[in-house]
Amino acid sequence: MAPRRLTLLLIIGFVWEFQLVVCREVTLPPGPVYRVAGFPMSLPCTVSGYEGPRTQDFEWFLYREDAGEMQIGVVSTRDQGFPYAPFQGRVRSGEVRVERDSDDKARLVIQRLRPDDQGRFECYTPSTDVRYQGSYSASVNVKVMPDTLSITHSRILSGQPVTEGTELQLTCAASVQSPQHTHLSVTFGVRGSTDSGSLGHNLREIISIDRELRVIPGRGAYEKRYKDGEINLEKKSGDGGRDLYVLTMSVLAPEDSGAYFCEAVQWILDPSDQWERIAQRTMELGNLAVQPLADTLSVSVAPAGELSLQLGSPLRLMCQVSGAGWWNRSALLVQWMRRGPSGGVEVEVAKMGPDGVVSWGDDTSKGGGGSMEKEGNGKFSLRRFSAHPADAGVYRCAVSVYAGRISPGPASPATLTQWSEGVTVSLRTKEVNVSAVVELPRRPLLKRGSTATLLCNVSVVTTGSAQVEVQWLHKREEPENKEVTPPADTKGVVFATLTYDGMSRIYSNGSDMSVDRISAGTYRLRIFSAREEDQGYYQCTAEVWAQDPHGGWYKTTKKAESAMVRVYLYARVADLLLIPLVVGVSSALFVGVVIIATVTCCFMKRLARQRPHIRK
Repeated sequence: MAPRRLTLLLIIGFVWEFQLVVCREVTLPPGPVYRVAGFPMSLPCTVSGYEGPRTQDFEWFLYREDAGEMQIGVVSTRDQGFPYAPFQGRVRSGEVRVERDSDDKARLVIQRLRPDDQGRFECYTPSTDVRYQGSYSASVNVKVMPDTLSITHSRILSGQPVTEGTELQLTCAASVQSPQHTHLSVTFGVRGSTDSGSLGHNLREIISIDRELRVIPGRGAYEKRYKDGEINLEKKSGDGGRDLYVLTMSVLAPEDSGAYFCEAVQWILDPSDQWERIAQRTMELGNLAVQPLADTLSVSVAPAGELSLQLGSPLRLMCQVSGAGWWNRSALLVQWMRRGPSGGVEVEVAKMGPDGVVSWGDDTSKGGGGSMEKEGNGKFSLRRFSAHPADAGVYRCAVSVYAGRISPGPASPATLTQWSEGVTVSLRTKEVNVSAVVELPRRPLLKRGSTATLLCNVSVVTTGSAQVEVQWLHKREEPENKEVTPPADTKGVVFATLTYDGMSRIYSNGSDMSVDRISAGTYRLRIFSAREEDQGYYQCTAEVWAQDPHGGWYKTTKKAESAMVRVYLYARVADLLLIPLVVGVSSALFVGVVIIATVTCCFMKRLARQRPHIRK
């Protein structure tokens, strides 16, 4: 009997527990729930532990505080005639409705909450159970607060185009006077242009201060620009208890065009520990059009076209930049470039960096005597105090704009680089004729170890003072080359120079040598203790330097090359006798050694044969 009783008790307990598990339960968020008049309210209702159909129906009632807890039907999922008179019109218009989240979960949505909606809301689920057990309804108190959220602005965008790289600053003032503890968040955003050019719904949040006072940048490019310091949002204290929110965009880009707005949201922490948005207000700040730099930037050079100067006259060119935005907001890199009169590679003459530091390009530009200066906003001059032939050519000005950046880093890319048209600078120079001839003075044959002397005779015909810079070139003779004259396209290597001011420069290959001027038009090269490596073909080039009216010297670009002369070094007499002497001595030593070895061998053999006779 005992086991049967135990089994029966277990069955009864299981059935009782099962009945407890399947009891219907209706739940609502804990209250009280505070919401703001004029804004939406959503109350989710969930039913569980029910029997019958999977899809459950929901009915909502309101017990107003000012109506003595009288029950008022709000809306139902199964009966369209359920709403009482105060809600019939609102239900028909969709302002009050039920939205299903699932078969057993639905929410009451009131699009615009009214002050007389304050009271106790009840969610009731009609029974589909076999037995009536559990809870079939739940209720929550809703408190309706007045709308005190206020938002104003201090500036409306005029819609006038601004240049790329310009700074934008917008300010919103927001405040709320709530009987409950609430938080405020502010967001700045823009509705961008569509492909057709009209303002559409391409809404982008730029940056915001959330309900916990954290600065949150928008997604994508806005996040990067915030990290780079180009976008910032600051909260300040204003008048009348209002907080000021200041948006700063230091570098506007073309994609920033659109309709700007400021949005303030009031938040409250519900008893369920969930933050809820209870009020929201948006202020339109106007339209902004950002013009790309490519449409506004202009770079020109003055004077334009052609410029002809007398030799030694001052040269002045002006680079004019316009349409680059505010001069105190965008850094500029300005370069002066020059291409020779006959074309060729364009070289940098001078440049001024964003920091205002001027650097010169090649050695010709650096040593030519001049300056590069900023003479005003958008005006950059290039000066040559005394123009030389090397200054002739086509000049252009290149301007790189770093939009909105005052001090860009060395690796920062420029927003845009634009070039001016070229201006041709020509110089009227005096006529110069020059010729050069190299020769070997007549003397006994050159021998190795002696001094080899070559003369370069230069003739210059010109007006005014002139000097000559002479270079000596050497082309080694190939061992298998037996020709007396080298091929026409053979070029030597410069190994010695005598400059126009008398300075000698020796690029020695190991030989001791000197260069000097022995008369008005004769230049001398001497190679002391000449070696076999010094043999080959020699050539001299003469380049004329002239004096400008200010006393400075410059290259005239007039140059002459001599023909090549062959230098051959003969062996000395001592060198010629050395080989026979060495051969003779070696032969004598070899014969002597052979004779001594032969005599010694014969003597030893004879001595060996005589020893037996001596013993006997």
